[in-house]
Amino acid sequence: MKIVECVPNFSEGKDELVVKKIIQAISSVEGVKILDSEMDANHNRSVITFISTPEAALEAAYRGIKEAAALIDMGKHKGEHPRFGASDVIPFIPVSGVSMDECIEISRKLGEKVGNELGIPVYMYGNSAMREYRKNLEDIRNKNFQLEELTENIQSDHWKPDFGPQKIGSAGASIIGSRDYLIAYNVNLNTNDLEIGKRIAKALRAKDGGLTFVKALAFYLKDRDQVQISMNLTNFNKTPIYRAFELVKLESMRFGISIHESEVIGLIPMEALVETSKYYLQLNGFKSSQILEKKMME
Repeated sequence: MKIVECVPNFSEGKDELVVKKIIQAISSVEGVKILDSEMDANHNRSVITFISTPEAALEAAYRGIKEAAALIDMGKHKGEHPRFGASDVIPFIPVSGVSMDECIEISRKLGEKVGNELGIPVYMYGNSAMREYRKNLEDIRNKNFQLEELTENIQSDHWKPDFGPQKIGSAGASIIGSRDYLIAYNVNLNTNDLEIGKRIAKALRAKDGGLTFVKALAFYLKDRDQVQISMNLTNFNKTPIYRAFELVKLESMRFGISIHESEVIGLIPMEALVETSKYYLQLNGFKSSQILEKKMME
C-alpha cells in the first residue's frame, strides 16, 4: 500500500477550537489517519501529522489549508517562531511504496491548487523547489525574514511566488514541499539570556560549522523565563539526536548554565530513540528487534 506522511504547520497554538476545526477538515478525507497534533502557545504554532494514500494526502492538506485560511488572520498573529502564513509549512514525506518523485508531484499539484483556488502565494521548497535558492527552508523564511518582510518584498522578482498571486492577504503565504524524515527537537536551558542561546545555536548549526544535518535557532520562552534551542535534525542516522543534545550540554557549560529539559515535537522514528538508548546505556549490541512491542507487531 502506498503511504505518504504529511506534517503541516499552522500558525495557531493558543486557540484549541481553531486547531480542532483544522484537524476535522483534514480528517474529513476518507482514508486519512491523524497520528499526532501538538500546540505550542509560545511559538503560537501547531503541528499536525497524518498519513494516507498520496491522493488523499493532497486533498486532506488542501482542506486543512482552506480551513486555516478562513480561521487565522495573519495580521493579528504574534509568536516566537518564524512564519509566513496561516498554513505555514506543508511537507510531504514518502513512507511506504511511494518515491520522493511522487511526493514532489503531489506537493506541486497542491501548490498550484492552493495558489489558483485559494489565492494564497505558494513557495515550493525542499526536493520540490522550483528555484534552486528555495531548496532550504531557512533561505525562504527565517527569524530575519518573515511575513512582514515578505509583504514589503513580494513584488520583486526574487520573491515572486511559484504559484498564486504576487500579493499578501489575511492568510499570508504558504511554503509547500517534500523531504525525508525530520526530527523537531528542542532543548530548554536554565537561563533567560537570549544572547547565550544564540551563540549555542550558532555552534550547533551545520551552516555555521556545527553538526551536519542540524538546523538551530534560539528563542526566549516568556511563560517559562527560559531560552530554548529549537532544532531540526534532517538526517538522524548521520547526526543522531544524542549527539545534538551532548553538544548543547557542552556549549552550555562554557557559560556556566545547564539544561532544564528537552522535548520532541511531533513524531520521532523508533530507530532514533533506539540509537539514543544504546549511547546512554552503552547497549552496544542492542537491536530494535529486541523491543517487545515491535516483535508483537511482526
